[in-house]
Amino acid sequence: MTIPFKASAPSVELRDLSLSYRRRPAVSGVTGRFAPGSMTAVVGPNGAGKSTLLKGIMGSVRASGGRIVMEGVRRRDIGYLPQASDLDRAFPITVLDLVSLGLWRRTGPFGRVGRAMSEEIDRALEAVGLSGLEDRLVGTLSGGQLQRALFARLLIQDARLLLLDEPFTAIDARTTRDLIDLVQRWNGEGRTVIAVLHDMELVREYFPETLLMARETVAWSRTPDALSRPNLARAQALGQGLEVSPASFGAQAA
Repeated sequence: MTIPFKASAPSVELRDLSLSYRRRPAVSGVTGRFAPGSMTAVVGPNGAGKSTLLKGIMGSVRASGGRIVMEGVRRRDIGYLPQASDLDRAFPITVLDLVSLGLWRRTGPFGRVGRAMSEEIDRALEAVGLSGLEDRLVGTLSGGQLQRALFARLLIQDARLLLLDEPFTAIDARTTRDLIDLVQRWNGEGRTVIAVLHDMELVREYFPETLLMARETVAWSRTPDALSRPNLARAQALGQGLEVSPASFGAQAA
């Protein structure tokens, strides 16, 4: 399915949003709006609450203060790509089974995957360059192949709001280009994309909007303005007080 007009794409508004993760404050007083059909990077030091923010939007972390207001989208219309480190690669599941999980909203937990859906899966695997690997166990895939399989699952899900948590980490340059092309295609169809990223060059080149945060909002605007030197310096300074070292972000911000 292709969304014909950006006006029909979902928006997400954060109103003085605070989130806690494992009883610890992770996001504090963030206010702003992901506009319909926008493509926004969420960046900041390690431990800044970026992944928790995505989980809050998805609904798996409840707000400890403020609100999340979504328009033009239901929870079932949200596609979430977790960090690769969150996945249990030892679980004996094939590429085909993993991608098929994107159909569960249509089939239910015990529904049958018919011929038409099987053809959808084949097209998704072809689109991400994994044709012929359907029977491979996920645990045997390279990092890039695993990300391609997860993107194929998103293709099958056909979500209107896409939440991507570090989708290009630890993969090769070719896979990164292929998957960015796919994200841009989704956005061109009117889908709203929110992605947690660490690579500032990718952010500057491909993401028009950026939320720079260090638990609180440092800047939320057009990417060149959000990633100004003063804003990056402030984010790094705030990051010094976080529980996880912001060294990797600091190197990119220099």
